[in-house]
Amino acid sequence: MNEDVTFIIDTTKEGMEAAMTHLEKAFIKIRAGKASPVMLSTVMVEYYGSPTPLGQVSNVNTPDARTISVQPWEKSLLQDIETAIMNANLGFNPMNNGEMIIINVPPLTEERRRDLVKQAKSEAEDAKVSVRSARQEANKELKKLDISEDLLANAEVDVQALTDNYIKKIDSVFEVKEAEIMKV
Repeated sequence: MNEDVTFIIDTTKEGMEAAMTHLEKAFIKIRAGKASPVMLSTVMVEYYGSPTPLGQVSNVNTPDARTISVQPWEKSLLQDIETAIMNANLGFNPMNNGEMIIINVPPLTEERRRDLVKQAKSEAEDAKVSVRSARQEANKELKKLDISEDLLANAEVDVQALTDNYIKKIDSVFEVKEAEIMKV
């Protein structure tokens, strides 16, 4: 196969892989009933005058499926961390016991689970759009090349097969996430 065609297909595959990676990161942030340190990944704490991610000033753990514990490396940060968690508007009510902060993660309601499934479906659709736009871009680039019609047709078939493969992967990842969210 022509070097240019191979390059375009490889570049397209990288773009589609990036869409999958982005989807997986987005799914990690969608809460599925269990406590996870990732739930606090967006919390920023005032540390020596600059906003710092919570994970860089403390140890964030999940002792069980319904609890998140935050142990700061400096006890003087306890109050700042508690305030930052409340200000992050995550719906958590942190408890400060003087040593660490404990957050009880409430169970999800049926309505909230449905909302989370909608959010996950939206993220999956965005990933599919990215994959399709990578296909469209690849086909545009292939048409610019000075190659035979047969080689062009074969390359377009390869790009379509790649697209179909990634769309199936996105659907299966979404199905797993949906089942995880709806599981009580």
